[in-house]
Amino acid sequence: MASDEKKSAARPVPGILPDRAQPHDPTVERAVLAAMLREPSPCVDIAIEHFRSPEVFYSHVYREIYQVILELYNDPKMKVDIISVAHRLKTLGKLDAVGGEVFLAELDGSISTTVNIESWCLILQKYATLRKMIDVCSESLLKCYDPDADAGRLVEQIETDIYNVRGDQDKFSNAEVQELFAQEFNTLMKIYTGEIEVGIQTGFSQLDEYTGGLKPGEMFVLAARPSIGKTSLALNLIRNLVLPTRSQHPRKVAFFSLEMTSAQIARRLLCTEAGLSESVFWTKSFRDSDLTKMTNAVSAFQKAKLFIDDTGGLTIAELRAKARRLKMKEGIECVVIDYLQLMHSDGRADSRQQEVAEISGGIKTLAKDLNIPVLVLAQLNREVDKTAGAGARPKLAHLRESGTIEQDADIVTFLHRNRDDAKEISSAEQSVEAEWIIEKNRNGRTGILKLLFFPTKMEFIPAAPYKEEDCPQ
Repeated sequence: MASDEKKSAARPVPGILPDRAQPHDPTVERAVLAAMLREPSPCVDIAIEHFRSPEVFYSHVYREIYQVILELYNDPKMKVDIISVAHRLKTLGKLDAVGGEVFLAELDGSISTTVNIESWCLILQKYATLRKMIDVCSESLLKCYDPDADAGRLVEQIETDIYNVRGDQDKFSNAEVQELFAQEFNTLMKIYTGEIEVGIQTGFSQLDEYTGGLKPGEMFVLAARPSIGKTSLALNLIRNLVLPTRSQHPRKVAFFSLEMTSAQIARRLLCTEAGLSESVFWTKSFRDSDLTKMTNAVSAFQKAKLFIDDTGGLTIAELRAKARRLKMKEGIECVVIDYLQLMHSDGRADSRQQEVAEISGGIKTLAKDLNIPVLVLAQLNREVDKTAGAGARPKLAHLRESGTIEQDADIVTFLHRNRDDAKEISSAEQSVEAEWIIEKNRNGRTGILKLLFFPTKMEFIPAAPYKEEDCPQ
């Protein structure tokens, strides 16, 4: 047994091959440097656009030459040529290490034209990506052999590292402004003719008129004081998105609930869809006629693509990992978070304000990286009630614990109503007035939407534009 353990311990880590050269092409590396020496403008600019660091060159000799060329190019008093590069390398004591002036002369004569530098840069970029993946995977394998490693954190770190390598491929894209304008004009015309949607329709038509719906890459904040109904409104919106009976194009939604369990969320969604109060079950007032409503609600949600995660104390890193996985595996089209102040940052923040700022920035980055809308719920601070009373409308300054939420968010809305109005409600048909305030809208109008809230079934619906007493008799 001891012998077997000794053999197992001596087994090499798979996938790590120290004696094998990583992917590279020295001929192409020389060709890029030669083009930069022969025609600094525009070849140096092209290289800078494609290469984020000298690490794109496999040879340390070529890295040294590349860095010197960049230094000279960025110095308005200097010119990029063989003599100036050789002089700078000699000053740094590196000329002999790279092969001397003879090698630089050979380098300059290694190509006949610079016309293909763009394709050469793409080749080097591809090899650099492959080497980066090899490094990430090799380091990940070594970390997995650490018996003290936290498995959850390790998986998150590995996913993040791989996602970063993958994301680097998209950061070099560039487009001529004429092409960009033409593309966006066509997009706008398709929006106008109804061929494509500007954003995901929420089921609240007046809100969609103000905001264009939930748009990809945007952070949409819904804030309110406790017990006003922000979770209920978010669940109403989710119901509109995922149910085929409520949307022509049902969406795939991920709901991260840090406050309620998945069972509580499922019960609330079912009861709201059925038009019933949860209390009818524990007060024994459930009727036989209600059974049909509940079974129909269950049938509706059987077809819905809703993914609920009720992990408590979620960190921004865990949120990113889970959301990325759902995006790749399930193709989710929207993320909802309930709620921001219950999340934690990845590191130790000096203050709660700084921690909330990191979380807010992380959520905005998540929306941009996945190119999907993120609806995040947030709490308002007590100053709303202290300074202006319970009936006062909230302002951006009332966002709890951090003003950076206001800065990061594309749209900030508040849910407002008089909390005491609901105390007199006992029937499912009774409602109270509420307001959905669009306080910030980066790409549209602000305003106030009138809603009706039915407390017994936890449902918000748009209010009629006129009250019955306003209509002519």
